[in-house]
Amino acid sequence: MNDAFKALADPTRRKILELLSENDKNAGEIADYFNISKPSISHHLNILKNADLISDERQGQNIVYSLNITVFENMVKWFFDFTKKNDGGGESDE
Repeated sequence: MNDAFKALADPTRRKILELLSENDKNAGEIADYFNISKPSISHHLNILKNADLISDERQGQNIVYSLNITVFENMVKWFFDFTKKNDGGGESDE
């Protein structure tokens, strides 16, 4: 999860994730939203992919990127568990 937090620290990568939350996109479609070089976009995509925040799939000549929701669910669970421990809530009465 450390790689995911590091990846989220960058505003460009957060914007890429926002774009992918709308729908899957290829690198060219993502690059259209930014005023930076395509190699820089590829670098950001690789960091997000290495952090398992996104996945890629070849579709013909394009590689299409999509969100990996599982990692976000795990992060939300971690935040919830962390705040529960620090609120003094302790264990639930289930």
